[in-house]
Amino acid sequence: MKIRNNLRRLRLWELALTAAVMIPLVPMAPVGDAFVRPAHAEDKKLDTSRLVSVGGDVTEIIYALGEENRLIARDTTSLYPEAALKLPDVGYMRALSPEGILAMNPTAIIAVEGSGPQEALNVLKNASVPFETVPNAYTRDGIIAKIDRVGTLLNVPDKAKALEEKVGADLDAAVTDAEKRPEGERKRVLFILSAQNGRIMASGTGTAADGVIKLAGAVNAISEFPGYKPLTDEAIISARPDVILMMNRGDGAGTKNDDLLAQPSIALTPAGEKKAIIRMDGLHLLGFGPRTASAVRELNAAIYGG
Repeated sequence: MKIRNNLRRLRLWELALTAAVMIPLVPMAPVGDAFVRPAHAEDKKLDTSRLVSVGGDVTEIIYALGEENRLIARDTTSLYPEAALKLPDVGYMRALSPEGILAMNPTAIIAVEGSGPQEALNVLKNASVPFETVPNAYTRDGIIAKIDRVGTLLNVPDKAKALEEKVGADLDAAVTDAEKRPEGERKRVLFILSAQNGRIMASGTGTAADGVIKLAGAVNAISEFPGYKPLTDEAIISARPDVILMMNRGDGAGTKNDDLLAQPSIALTPAGEKKAIIRMDGLHLLGFGPRTASAVRELNAAIYGG
């Protein structure tokens, strides 16, 4: 039963990520003084004694800071650490149910940038529940900024600084090691989000996949467009990926390697010829939080061996 529940949660997270890249970001413009706003000194007065976290990276940071005792609920994408799964689930980060959140009687909500929809945020605003956002950028500095923001909101700046130094140093070491490989030897990686009915949905630039591929010392095989888009057979062949990267579904319901390699466009690529397919845990790979250095090392080793 436990295994079945964990697989279901993994499936929900994959569906959430799929929806995230297909839905434009919800603008998070200010909607009142007590609602979405930048961090200021008054953030220290924020009551986070009954906190709802939205975003797997935000939840991980709260646990990494040792402040998980404040949490009363989390969103569907918050699958790590395992202890977080014991918290009530208030829904997917871009399809939040204000009723479900308010039923938890929270004193505050901390959410990754882009959470919504706006209608739900308006309901929370009218209920006088502070909704604070955390910036999201798929870079080393973006991770540090997330930690700093969460630490400020929780009024634990010393803990945040210590975590920033630890995470930053670990990530710098991982990236420095990955960058030792000469540019001419770096492999081209095609990140495939989904491959349903032969339709390949792949990552362009400016995505979490694009960010982690670069940190791991590889090259994104698709640089012609931002975000995620379906690829034609010609585009896949022209991309010439050495490696195909996908999220590990875990339940066996996704496109199997043999089915993917059977597609003519994939078979004609260097990755297809060598059957070079890497699958990794989605939240670990794309979360851009405290564990990103580990993801960079794991991905680098999977691409290049070692």
